[in-house]
Amino acid sequence: MKKYFENLAKALLGQSYSDLGSTEQRVIDSIAEQTTISENVNETFSDTLTFGQRVADSVAAFGGSWSFIGLFFAFIAIWIFTNTFWLISDEPYDPYPFILLNLGLSSLAAFQAPIIMMSQNRQSAKDRIKQEAAFEINLKLELEILRLHEKIDRIHGSGDLS
Repeated sequence: MKKYFENLAKALLGQSYSDLGSTEQRVIDSIAEQTTISENVNETFSDTLTFGQRVADSVAAFGGSWSFIGLFFAFIAIWIFTNTFWLISDEPYDPYPFILLNLGLSSLAAFQAPIIMMSQNRQSAKDRIKQEAAFEINLKLELEILRLHEKIDRIHGSGDLS
């Protein structure tokens, strides 16, 4: 089998199999085995996530949604309403300038920002893996096209069109 890889590498790239980089060797192996280079990157990547990373992704997904914005707006409006109008006769639990509300908002921002950044960093890592997989697929396609060109040239050169 090793001889087959050497012959395939020399035919397609004009180099020895051992002289190729790891990406090119994977592509040659894939062509020789007639397999696909990459699986579904999303499934592969999500299988490696820890519980904390999954929670961070869920928080980031919800924190960046219109549902969150709507619910948060409603919460703030209710908070302000109950502290200014509804409890006007009694002592409000958070009088104007709403220091307790500001503390809650600051705390939310302090916790939510790093969680969203962790999720974005993971998304960047996933994007890099996707780009590598796309590069390998493109390289495999290019090598397959080279192989087809050689076959066509052999057919054309021999005069046998059958």
